[in-house]
Amino acid sequence: AMPMEGGPRPPERQTWWRRLLNFGNGQTPWAGERPRLRRGFGRIMNWVVGAAVIGLVIALIVNIGDGIDATRDHFAKRAPVGPDSFRASRSYPGHSQKLAFDGLSNTWWGPGVSQAGEGEWIEARFDTPTRLLDVVITSGVSAKQEHLQESALPKRIEAQITTADGRKSSRFITLDRIAGGQARKFRVGEVRAVRFILRSAYAADAKKQVSIAEIEFFGRSNTSRS
Repeated sequence: AMPMEGGPRPPERQTWWRRLLNFGNGQTPWAGERPRLRRGFGRIMNWVVGAAVIGLVIALIVNIGDGIDATRDHFAKRAPVGPDSFRASRSYPGHSQKLAFDGLSNTWWGPGVSQAGEGEWIEARFDTPTRLLDVVITSGVSAKQEHLQESALPKRIEAQITTADGRKSSRFITLDRIAGGQARKFRVGEVRAVRFILRSAYAADAKKQVSIAEIEFFGRSNTSRS
């Protein structure tokens, strides 16, 4: 037992830098003396962890709808979705914008200007807001390989999307220099219009114009909708 009087005085509390230098050499507490717990940092960590958990839960609740849609889109059967109307910045005579949406790969749309036609566009519109999953673009004047050299081919296209609430967003599609349809993921909901803007082209030439034989949209089939 410790003496009541005349015993050694407890050591004074050292500054933090002295305690750091003497790490591992601290005095052992006397019998029956329990070191005081340092609760300040622990409480702060509890608040930080709690706030992080609450934030995670809120994020999951907010994004649960997007997660469900993404899952349904992944497993859904595809079905063609035809636009209700079409527009274009300009068209070559006899090759209007509607020929890019007629379901035929041997008809085509062209802007009627040579080189890459940068900035020219063709647009599909939907009367009812529509969820789109994929787009298939057939470059050139035909899906056949032997006609691939007859025109310039779109390389980079900006797809400007307008949704039912009037908001606009863009995504970029890069196509290969090949014949036939090229499928690209295009998962976006509540679509009212998609404008395809030409940004660059393969085989751009003063005697050629960019041409697009077909643009096809696909959404969920009726059997996949809930």
